[in-house]
Amino acid sequence: MSESWPVALRGVTESVVATLGPNDRWNVAALGLHAPESDPGDAAPVTARTWGRTRTWRNFRERGEGYVQFTTDPLDFAEAAMTVREESDPVLSSADAWARVTVDRIDAGTDGDTEWVEWALDPEETAVERETVPTTNRGYYAVIEATVAASRLDVPAYDRAELQSRLDYFADVVERCGGERERAAMDVVRANCSWDG
Repeated sequence: MSESWPVALRGVTESVVATLGPNDRWNVAALGLHAPESDPGDAAPVTARTWGRTRTWRNFRERGEGYVQFTTDPLDFAEAAMTVREESDPVLSSADAWARVTVDRIDAGTDGDTEWVEWALDPEETAVERETVPTTNRGYYAVIEATVAASRLDVPAYDRAELQSRLDYFADVVERCGGERERAAMDVVRANCSWDG
């Protein structure tokens, strides 16, 4: 029997997912979760898309499961989004909550030259590791948006100049509003994309 998600989801909720690779290490990557737009009583699933033939795509296809995690650590998120990060354990120490999910491929297609697969995610086991009082730090959210812009820099369907302008703006917000972890996260973004900021 499926469990409920350990957090409330709405719109697109950014998460970190760990999937077991062929080397028996857990690949850690960013994953946007799309909450169903239907009635709360409806059984519509939470979905996510993988873009291209990534490690997450391969591991979902071959293993059919992963650990979705919710963290507010900007450095862990930036490393998941921008680097190849592998761990011996599936749940990061910064995860405030997590769900072991099974996945089913429900759709696929292409956008430009990029293949995508849409997955339905079903939580099988969940845990809340810590409850926190939410705060709003503009630097943290700028890091999240910067990872999205950076991931699209070399995709022909996007305007590179516009993305670089966004990255410059996000870097400025991080410098003015972020703390040590946000600044370290922005350094990860800089080091792992073709942005010259």
